[in-house]
Amino acid sequence: MQSKAATVEEYLAALPEERRAAISAVREVILANLDPQYAEAMQYGMIGYAVPHSVFPAGYHCDPKLPLPFAGLASQKNYMSLYLMGLYWGPGAGDETEDARWFRAAWTQTGKKLDMGKSCLRFKKLDDLALDVVAEAIRRVPVQRFLDRYRLIDPRVS
Repeated sequence: MQSKAATVEEYLAALPEERRAAISAVREVILANLDPQYAEAMQYGMIGYAVPHSVFPAGYHCDPKLPLPFAGLASQKNYMSLYLMGLYWGPGAGDETEDARWFRAAWTQTGKKLDMGKSCLRFKKLDDLALDVVAEAIRRVPVQRFLDRYRLIDPRVS
């Protein structure tokens, strides 16, 4: 479900209390571990974290008017989602990147069930998440590393 909220605050205010608490807690973990060159804003109807045009003027190759997306946080109909594109872009993205392999291994060590698609980590309640692993996944990919990897998969971008 894409939100029509214009701001993160509007997005959070529109959520049911239980979901607002869970999304807010994950958001706090992201913000505490996010490279300050990323920017938080509404993107694709969810809370997004992206490389702003002030840092990377070329923007996202699919739509250069948009900043380059790095992560997203959303309340869907039947679950909540954390999108971690930073784990999947780069060398080996056709298979599984080194960061994606690290993430799966670190998650397995927590004993929590991993409900994950290509880059979408699904959860129904906050306790479903290994927040320490999420924090490290965010920390592992500062903007410069993300841009270096992005340039490898999109040769049009210099």
